[in-house]
Amino acid sequence: MADKYVGLIVLELNGSEYEIKSFESTSKTNRKGVKTMNRQGRVLGHAKGIEEHEIRCTVAIPKSGEPDWKGLLDAKITIEPQDGGGKRESFSGVWLMEIGSKFGTDDEATRDLTLGALNHYVE
Repeated sequence: MADKYVGLIVLELNGSEYEIKSFESTSKTNRKGVKTMNRQGRVLGHAKGIEEHEIRCTVAIPKSGEPDWKGLLDAKITIEPQDGGGKRESFSGVWLMEIGSKFGTDDEATRDLTLGALNHYVE
């Protein structure tokens, strides 16, 4: 039986691959219901909102060659399935919003990144 689902992904930042432990992305349309006084007593339509994209990922800290996360501005992130199946997703205009570090006795050291993006598209 062939694989039906996408498994592991590869993360590429400005053309370089990075080891990641987790990746989450959220896109919000920010559409709002327009409340008016009417006989039905309910919202009858909506107004277009400003789209937002947020990325949360955990990356392993390399001994050398770690990017300047604080200086990250207008970057491009592409994720694609490791096995070649599925579609590539890209985020452009990426910037750092928040960074944190984790160090433990049982696992490798990691950075938790919260990033914003201007655009999201499927290639």
